[in-house]
Amino acid sequence: MKLSEMKQILAREEIQLTKSLGQNFLHDGNQLRRIVTAAELTKRDKVLEIGPGLGPLTELLLAKAGEVLAIEKDARLVEVLRKRFKVGQASRLSRAGETPALHLLHDDALEFLKRDPRDWTDWKLVANLPYSVASPILVELAQMRGRPERMVVTLQLEVARRLMAKQGAKDYGVLTLLVQLDYEPRGWFKIPASCFFPEPDVDSACVVLVRRNPPLLPEAGRVPFSRIVKRAFSQRRKMMLKLLREDWPAEKLERAFEKQQLSPQIRAEAVDLEQFVALTKIFLSTSEAQTDCLKVRQ
Repeated sequence: MKLSEMKQILAREEIQLTKSLGQNFLHDGNQLRRIVTAAELTKRDKVLEIGPGLGPLTELLLAKAGEVLAIEKDARLVEVLRKRFKVGQASRLSRAGETPALHLLHDDALEFLKRDPRDWTDWKLVANLPYSVASPILVELAQMRGRPERMVVTLQLEVARRLMAKQGAKDYGVLTLLVQLDYEPRGWFKIPASCFFPEPDVDSACVVLVRRNPPLLPEAGRVPFSRIVKRAFSQRRKMMLKLLREDWPAEKLERAFEKQQLSPQIRAEAVDLEQFVALTKIFLSTSEAQTDCLKVRQ
């Protein structure tokens, strides 16, 4: 879809884009093809697309994947997509003449994911995510038991750097660890603002995240891992051990730090993913682990 086509559709349908919904549509064909290539799609793949907008990425996904579920919050754009792809009112298609393998859902994607947990194990997320909800959506999917096998998403450059960050980097933090626990960063590329309509005020990037196999932690370890990480980064300039003492017994923490050869003065930004995982396993391995996790303050 060319920029001129995009403008014509918006004008014809009398649609004024809403900044609060993060409606910056990617129209550059080269960038759209790069995203699809990064997803490594085959006709056996099922794709979740969040925020399809006017459907330029949807069109390419349908050509490569076997099934696409597109979730759009804006009712006006849902109607445009239904007309363009000849989709009926229901999300499950059955009528003759409709675009095969496309399921269109009018909903708030984040609320949908929380309200209707599904097994996304055999799915891939490929989307130009609305900036306002990009991080919560990625964390929600990453922390599901049935998380997607791959996530290829366009989002704000600042968020992309946090997702790809390594220990010691200024962007390294809670988001990094909550997503990287289950996803290995495989690469990213910057997308200029001129490739979007309207042009956003911030830079953008597409990141590629691939599900870890096997996982670094069992399902029982995910809640304590999340709590440890969030507490450790609650005040970045403070010593991690001191912060964790607010939730866990000092003696147990000191033994765990000693076992991992972590300095009592170390800050969270200097502790890598593997060390956070190891600390979580130590807590889980003790007979008091479950009791401690229940005592952790929200």
